[in-house]
Amino acid sequence: MVFSSLFFIFLFLPISLLLYYIIPSRTWKNGVLIVSSLVFYAWGEPVWVILLIISSIVDYFHGRIAERYLKRWQSKAALISSLIINLAILILFKYSGMFVSTFSTLFDIPLNFKGFSLPIGISFYTFQTISYVFDVYRGQVKAQKSFWKFLMFVSLFHQLVAGPIVRYKDISTEIEQRFFSTEQFGDGVRRFAIGLAKKVVFANTAGALATNFLDGQLVELSMGGHWFGMTLFAFQIYYDFSGYSDMAIGLGRMFGFTYQENFNYPYISQSVTEFWRRWHMSLGSFFRDYLYIPLGGNRRYQFRNLFIVWFLTGLWHGASWNFVLWGLYYGVLSGFEKILRWIFKSFRLPAIFNYGYMFVVTIFGWTLFYFEDLNRGLQFMRGLINMEYLWDVTSEVMLMNNMWFLTLAFIGVTPIVTKLFGAIDVTMTKSLFRPIYLTFFYPLTIISIFIVAFVLLMGQSYNPFLYFRF
Repeated sequence: MVFSSLFFIFLFLPISLLLYYIIPSRTWKNGVLIVSSLVFYAWGEPVWVILLIISSIVDYFHGRIAERYLKRWQSKAALISSLIINLAILILFKYSGMFVSTFSTLFDIPLNFKGFSLPIGISFYTFQTISYVFDVYRGQVKAQKSFWKFLMFVSLFHQLVAGPIVRYKDISTEIEQRFFSTEQFGDGVRRFAIGLAKKVVFANTAGALATNFLDGQLVELSMGGHWFGMTLFAFQIYYDFSGYSDMAIGLGRMFGFTYQENFNYPYISQSVTEFWRRWHMSLGSFFRDYLYIPLGGNRRYQFRNLFIVWFLTGLWHGASWNFVLWGLYYGVLSGFEKILRWIFKSFRLPAIFNYGYMFVVTIFGWTLFYFEDLNRGLQFMRGLINMEYLWDVTSEVMLMNNMWFLTLAFIGVTPIVTKLFGAIDVTMTKSLFRPIYLTFFYPLTIISIFIVAFVLLMGQSYNPFLYFRF
């Protein structure tokens, strides 16, 4: 089940909200969340609910042990045990096929094992439970005494299958007690609508256009067509994942939870370091707090630490070597930028050059990310620099026919729209028309988004969520 499906929007979500708010008991509200979350997860893959529950049981007891023996060897043993079990499960289900295939290729031994089917969201909830035990071990949070509340934390359908990675310490208070607020609920609906528009209007459209360039015969594609096609994919993956994160954050607010932001306009970045402070922030902060800093951070072996973090960042995204290369690509660039900043401490290039640099870096990066077939990926990269065949009629027609969409998509990856609506809100706060704005124009905008999404979903067959496979 996906958020951008008619079944979820018009049946599953309304029923879940209705049951949640008509039940007065806080305990039974938690029960509604647990049941609805498990049903949501089991909708596509019922068998993997068992794995989710097993992971919850494992880390519930590890957390209790880590707290009971805090600052003693048993606590560290619980942490190490949790890491081994969680990572073993993740490696078994996500990477075993990749490792067997690599072994088979290197040693020319025919092996037919292709790996297990990937449980949706395993990378996200595994990192959530690891961070929980880690924080209990550090004494930063109290271990959850109720297994059912812990299961609710792990299984919350708002963020279960594709993030953002929610840490227990960020919502521990809300797990115990949540307060209803019409303002918060309304803000949640607004945020969900924005995410839905990103997904249905922009991500799906960009993705459908991108396949015309990326999945066809690359030898027939001009240099401009290569850049155009990968730019469309850059739009698709941003609107897809940030849209999902917006919907998850909005759903959380509808049910009384406040999740951390996951995107902050990454395409306006002027360096690789800045880009990764703005893109998938919950993953970046996880690796920073639970790997980079414990390894020594900037204090010792900085470049070794960067290499490890970026290697694992790439590997986390998928069981294919192109993702590892993608991670190391950004790791090398990040290290290179640090060296340049150390050598030229006070020198700064004009912003226009930085934007141009990041555009080129991002396009080559998404090329590594998109093509799991490395040979096809390298062929595409050669097309990006093929000066002999600069432009083609098909790309020109596609560009001209979608100019309005591309313009809106470009504006949407910048803070322009947010600042515009922020200015309108400020103006309306001081205006006599504020009641009309709040009771008429504001709800009308949200309703319009849902109507547009409904119409598009009725006619679209292309509606994937890219991060479900990670």
